[in-house]
This record gives sequence, structure tokens and C-alpha cells, in this order.
Amino acid sequence: MPRYALKVEYHGAPFAGWQRQKDQPSVQGAIEAALARLEPRAHTIAAAGRTDAGVHGLAQVAHCDMDRDWDPFRLSEALNHHLKPDPVAIIDCARVDDDWHARFSAVERRYLFRILLRRAPATHDAGQVWQVRHPLDADAMHDAAQRLIGRHDFTTFRSSICQADSPVKTLDRLDVSAATGLSGPEIRFDVRARSFLHNQVRSFVGTLERVGAGAWTADDVTAALQARDRAACGPVCPPQGLYLAGVGYPRDPFAGGTA
Repeated sequence: MPRYALKVEYHGAPFAGWQRQKDQPSVQGAIEAALARLEPRAHTIAAAGRTDAGVHGLAQVAHCDMDRDWDPFRLSEALNHHLKPDPVAIIDCARVDDDWHARFSAVERRYLFRILLRRAPATHDAGQVWQVRHPLDADAMHDAAQRLIGRHDFTTFRSSICQADSPVKTLDRLDVSAATGLSGPEIRFDVRARSFLHNQVRSFVGTLERVGAGAWTADDVTAALQARDRAACGPVCPPQGLYLAGVGYPRDPFAGGTA
């Protein structure tokens, strides 16, 4: 069965998350239903990461196995036709080796988080940002964020329902910067690691927001990390501003050729 890598973009608002769920809409379920329109049978796809309800995808990666030998462009076009009107799009498709796996072959996940700083309600960016109505110090947030870089026990920043075998992870990047977005000034987070714990990024952002607001210091972030206690975490921010921005592989499957 030929295997294909799919690069997927989606708006997370209508879905209960990436993972297929009984009686609730999911991104995985929408794509598998579209695949069944092309080849009528049960389909199961695997993804690089399972995003939660309300979280968006800019470049999620999944793979599927097909019966027919599809031209990748025609497969993506056919899937996009059958995905309508769901806010899900296949933005790239490539043939990959039979042992290539969207999750297990990945060596990096990249997340973007956006905070919109304005008092007026968001209109164009509604559901796509975390709106904060008070000023935030991006430089202070960035400096505090560097306390989290490296290999640590991230129990403090791990959901109580996280299913990972260990809370020890290596965080490669957590950059915080000021930016100007469509709707006004923003704070943006660029977060990179091989893998993440459940709610880890949202826990980081919620904690660092407290630093930006002046309620916490960088030393407080260090103390929270060292506590290895979920109760020491700052507030967990809402999901709307979080995006799975990219997935890294030893060889980019969408760069041409077979990965």
C-alpha cells in the first residue's frame, strides 16, 4: 500500500481536537472521512502530534496508506474537495517510504503562540489569539523563558492527565518577542523541542504572562520549574492562540523525492 505524507492546515475552533473521538468532530475524523470518499473503507491516519480542542495547525504532518498509486498532487486536490466545508486543508502531499512515520520519524515540533494586546474585542483574529487587555513586557518574558531551556523534569508544566512515560524533556527554544499583527500589538512565542508534554506550551505561556504583567520574576519561574509540582505552575492559558507551526524530519518529505 503506497504511503503518503500530508501537510495539514486547520482552524481548531470547530473541533474537539486532532484525535478522532466518538460523537465529536475532530480533524483526524474529517480527513479519514475524506479518504473514505476516495477509497471506500476504514482509514486510520497517524499525525506528528495530537493538538487539543481549539488549537490550530499551520503545518501539522500526518501519513496515510492508500490502495491506489495516487499522484500526490491529485490526492491532495481530491482530499481538499471532500474536506469542504470543514476548515481543514491539505497544503502539501508527498509519497514516502513504507516505514516512514509522521510521528516516530519526527525530530522536532515547532509551536507558535500569539497574545493580542488590546482592550477592544478581537474581530478578525477572534478565536485565533489569546487576548490580554493589559500591557506585557516582552523582554522580561523572554529573559524568564530562557530559564526553561535545556533538559529538565517539567512536572510543573505538565497536565495531570498527561500520558507521557516521563516528565523529562529537552526544550530547545522558547523565544518571546513583540510583533505587530493584523489586529494590533502582539506577543509571540516560538517554542521548539523534539516532543512535548500535554499542555506544556500553554503552561509555559500562562506562567510567562505573569512575568510580563509584573506579578512574577524570572526567579519565580526557576523556582516553579525546580518545584516539580503542578501546583507551582502559573495559570494555563486558553488554547485559541496556539498553533502547531511545523514538524522537522531528518529529511523533509515535501522537499522532493521519496523520504
